[in-house]
Amino acid sequence: MRAVHFGAGNIGRGFIGPMLSNSGYRVCFVGRSTSKIAQLQGRGQYSVTFANENRDRYIVDNVTAVNLGDTAEVAKEIAKAEIVTTAVGITALKDIASTLARGIELRLSNGEQSKPLHVFACENGMKSSQQLKEAVYRHLKQSCKELADRFVAFPNVMVDRIVPVQKNKDPLEILVEPFSEWVIPRSDMIGDYNEIKGAHYVDSLDPYLERKLFTVNTGHCSAAYFGYMEGYHSIQEAMSDPGIRDRVQGVLRETGSLLIHMYGFDPEVHERYIQKMMGRFSNPNFTDSVNRVARSPLRKLSPSERLVKPAMLANELGLETTYLVLAISYALFFDDTKDQEAVVLQETIRKQGVSEVIKTKLGIPVEHPLHYQIVRGYNKLCLQYPHMSSSGFQSMFLRIR
Repeated sequence: MRAVHFGAGNIGRGFIGPMLSNSGYRVCFVGRSTSKIAQLQGRGQYSVTFANENRDRYIVDNVTAVNLGDTAEVAKEIAKAEIVTTAVGITALKDIASTLARGIELRLSNGEQSKPLHVFACENGMKSSQQLKEAVYRHLKQSCKELADRFVAFPNVMVDRIVPVQKNKDPLEILVEPFSEWVIPRSDMIGDYNEIKGAHYVDSLDPYLERKLFTVNTGHCSAAYFGYMEGYHSIQEAMSDPGIRDRVQGVLRETGSLLIHMYGFDPEVHERYIQKMMGRFSNPNFTDSVNRVARSPLRKLSPSERLVKPAMLANELGLETTYLVLAISYALFFDDTKDQEAVVLQETIRKQGVSEVIKTKLGIPVEHPLHYQIVRGYNKLCLQYPHMSSSGFQSMFLRIR
């Protein structure tokens, strides 16, 4: 059995690759790093270490690699595969779409319709595989689209594992947290397929996708934005602060009430899930950078994402949003000059005022009750952290009266 994985980075080598290899697949990584590609080709294996007290370690074997620039070779690998996966970042899916389309066309022209191809975009976002499908189909001929509709599936999936940025002596070695989760909806699979060992196959993805988005992603970035304002460098340092820990737990209790209301999760079971996530964020066995988790604030503050979406849904249902509003207010201060989205965010606040940013970037109208609450929260933080507030603070008051 063969699998192709786009992305030879931490998530690919630390999560997706090991699960596919453990399921009996020969995994071909597709990446840009010439040195990593060469080493994967030459060694055919690498080690993964768990961030636990014992530092348990195992070998991932039966792997190889191809450079993304060698589109002909990548296409040949796709034509022979049963599974294609990605971990390149949701915004980069469009960059691999033409190469994936070329592989699908080659596959279909070779008469490989007898075995279905499943394409999983294992990205940190909603309906990633659907987004990838739309991008791929823009590069397919009409005749190929009709065949692909029958023999190629793009199931949306939910994946979850924290793999921090790291530098190891061995560039292929990877440190990962022990926890992982990969949820796949059976309803979106086609034909005969071999189940991936360790993956959780379900009837409906939505409850699990939103549970992860509103718990893991919401809680993780909340810890980052709270920690950033207090000057912490790692999530683990931030979570050791009782005040921040209480705020993160407050956020997750609010999203938990929303999830229980929407999907009927058992309150006691979900509370255990929350505590497990709190433990993951606090894991003392590795260091996860605050700036890494907080990066791309405009995306994380967008209407369909981890902070604004649950806050708006909870507000509509009359549920509590105090801590979610607080997390959003903190996120508006993120100012890492190495992060282009953070630069744009702060520049827009300085020029247009925070109220305009909440309206245009967060998608919350001025007349919405959450709009005023976030502005009020932002103002309070400007007074509490005067060294962090933007130069547009005074003019911002004029715009929100």
